[in-house]
Amino acid sequence: MVESDEVRVVRCGGSRIHYRKALFSVDSRFLLCAAGNRVQVLSTQSLECQHILEGHSSLVSGLVLNPANHLQLYSCSVDGIIKLWDFTDGLLMKTFHTRYKLLALYASAAHPGVLFGKIPMNNEEASGLFQLVALRLPKSSRQEEDIAELSCVLMDVSPSPGATCFSSRGEYIASVKDLRLLVYFFSSQKAFSFSLKATGKKEVNNVFTCVDCHPKEDCIATGHMDGKIRLWRNFNQKKTYTYCTMHWHHSAVSDLAFTPEGTNLLSGGVESVLVQWRYDEPQKRDYLPRLGGTIELVAVSPDGSLLCTSHSDNKLTIIHSSLKVASVVQGLIRGGTVRAGLNFDPRSRALVMNGRPGHLQFYCLERDLQLYSLDIVQQEIIHECGLQQFEVAHVAFDAKGAWLATVEERTGKRSDVELCLKLWAYDESSQSFTLNTTVMTPHDDHVVALCFCPGSGTPMLVTAGSDGCFKAWVLGFDSDEEGPKPGWSCDFVGTYHGLGAATCCFSQDGSILAVAFEQIVTVWSPLSWELLATFCQPPGHIRELCFGRQSCARYLLGSTSANLLCCWDLLTCTLHWSAKLNVVVLKGDPWSEYVAAFAHAADVTDLFVFKPSEPRPTYVHREVCHGQVLHAIFTLRDSVEDTCPWLSKSCLYLLTENLELLLLCTRAEEERRAMSCTTLGAAPDEDVLATPFSMLLQRVGMVAQEECRTAHPQPPQSSVAVRELLQTPAHVLPAATFLCALFINSLLISRSHKDVSNMETEDSDGDREEEEEDDDTDVDMDPSEPQKVPTFTDGTLTLTKVQEKELRKVRKLDLSWLTGS
Repeated sequence: MVESDEVRVVRCGGSRIHYRKALFSVDSRFLLCAAGNRVQVLSTQSLECQHILEGHSSLVSGLVLNPANHLQLYSCSVDGIIKLWDFTDGLLMKTFHTRYKLLALYASAAHPGVLFGKIPMNNEEASGLFQLVALRLPKSSRQEEDIAELSCVLMDVSPSPGATCFSSRGEYIASVKDLRLLVYFFSSQKAFSFSLKATGKKEVNNVFTCVDCHPKEDCIATGHMDGKIRLWRNFNQKKTYTYCTMHWHHSAVSDLAFTPEGTNLLSGGVESVLVQWRYDEPQKRDYLPRLGGTIELVAVSPDGSLLCTSHSDNKLTIIHSSLKVASVVQGLIRGGTVRAGLNFDPRSRALVMNGRPGHLQFYCLERDLQLYSLDIVQQEIIHECGLQQFEVAHVAFDAKGAWLATVEERTGKRSDVELCLKLWAYDESSQSFTLNTTVMTPHDDHVVALCFCPGSGTPMLVTAGSDGCFKAWVLGFDSDEEGPKPGWSCDFVGTYHGLGAATCCFSQDGSILAVAFEQIVTVWSPLSWELLATFCQPPGHIRELCFGRQSCARYLLGSTSANLLCCWDLLTCTLHWSAKLNVVVLKGDPWSEYVAAFAHAADVTDLFVFKPSEPRPTYVHREVCHGQVLHAIFTLRDSVEDTCPWLSKSCLYLLTENLELLLLCTRAEEERRAMSCTTLGAAPDEDVLATPFSMLLQRVGMVAQEECRTAHPQPPQSSVAVRELLQTPAHVLPAATFLCALFINSLLISRSHKDVSNMETEDSDGDREEEEEDDDTDVDMDPSEPQKVPTFTDGTLTLTKVQEKELRKVRKLDLSWLTGS
């Protein structure tokens, strides 16, 4: 059995990046966003993750830049931990401990050394009462400190971070809750409260939702549940305050944000439209529509060049100040339900699950980034409360990733089920799936399962429905004017005594199909559709079926509603073994003989990994997560892992009832993932972004440098004097006039060394000349070879070796007959 400490359960990305408002760096080069218990540092130009700031053990609940140093970031988590980071280098600088749950974090340049946070009254979040407190940071050089000084600033505030805002100069705080606006002045320590009347009119709802302060003037903007925006002025005197109302949103205003100069006000809501209001002319406004999910948060860069909207579909949209979308950071979309489960695309090696309404998202787990979204329903989504929409209920890929099958359904007011089966073919030109066949109402009731036959013959798909039958769909070709076209049609319909089907699955080679009908498991031959065997021993309805693989291909596993896990031997048609377990998820590894079973009991889930041939588990992980596991999937690993046999070729991902995506990996793999997180954005030059193209250029440059290094001799190394001069601190160095002579002398080459080297060179040249003089053979010149012309260098004539040899021959000629004539 594998030791429990060798396998770790880690969050593998897919965290909510829209949970808290994103922050821009002062130069707008980086975007900082909270993602679960981590903080991501993204490049605003390339969207590459530069650093991942890891250190919090709980959910990060607040981010704020350090007013004293714009290259530092404060982050807080719900467990009361505050951390100070250098986000440009990804370094943790300091940790502060509090004894309270921190739900939001604020900072102001007017209050140095002080942070402000929202905590529950009496540290009990269930009470529903919260307060704004001031946290004085201790000044010491220690790495970890406890915050002892804590003072209350405001009582009975909203826990939402967007319900409280500081003025630009830190003179006052504006906070909203229910029907009240509270303004607190630090200098006078007075608070002014402004209330709106509650009304019974359907179209009017004065409840406050968000607040923001003007950066230049004493003006406060508030958003309301009925879509109105109010601008408050003269709030330092309760009797003379005024406000004006602006209205465009038909529903609640989610967030407000002024631009740095205060010329524009930005607002967003459920309409997915970013509205830009002119501060001096409120009747004039600009719109950026169709941004996707509901706009929940709006952030503005300090220089006003970029905007960032956070959406309910776990997306960040970076927008230019001209209201043009620059880029989109799409996280893992996790809606209310994940009906289609977790699926693995063998072609793109992406995780496939429900995304936006009516869509499938293809998510890259290695890069923690969505590859693309596939529109399955192909209908416009209407955002209206209580309206039933089509949902993608089931998804299946064939073994090669060439075909995709989806089932979408919608339940009407009369409980009538609308079903649609679609088969998609992968298109190489578009690098996506295109619709091939649509089957309306493939079953008379809900489709409970579908799976592809893994055989190498004609592609086959089997669907099982609650109407008591399962259907086999095969690929054929229809002839028309343009030639034969592929299409799917029903080949066989099977039933068993009118019982409703529960699930189905194929064996590894596709020679056997198992279909569960309530309490009975039936085994069929896909070649002849003959019923081969039935298993009816276990009590309770069958939940899931799973065939063994490789050496365990003769076994069939099934979990029942009576909390039994059964294993049948297909060769002897007998029950091989059974175990008393409440198995909620049963998944086999396609690349090994291991099977993972998740058993739920007492609000926790345990993991059992075993071979079907052996009733004793290979690995047991108690309390792998709190709550229930909804779905699990094995994915193919890039390289073989030797430390854990059952995780050697694949990785195991699971989705909890809290929609948390977890990964089971080895300790060595966890360390590699941590190392990769710290070196994501390592760039050799501070001004060069770490993009894939820049990395390619760096690699090409390294290869070129290596070629030059091999072709040319190494330059002389720096002297000891130079190194000592550069490494010595400047404040302890003597005067430059004293160092000049020493520095120049260190660069000079010794004359004795130079004379010896010259003598050796001359001796070797002389030997070569004597050898060449003894050689009287003629040299044949190739007429096709270009002749080298003598060149002048520094006033001296330079000859080639061939020319020098010809000159020696001329010197040896006897020319005495010329003088004797």
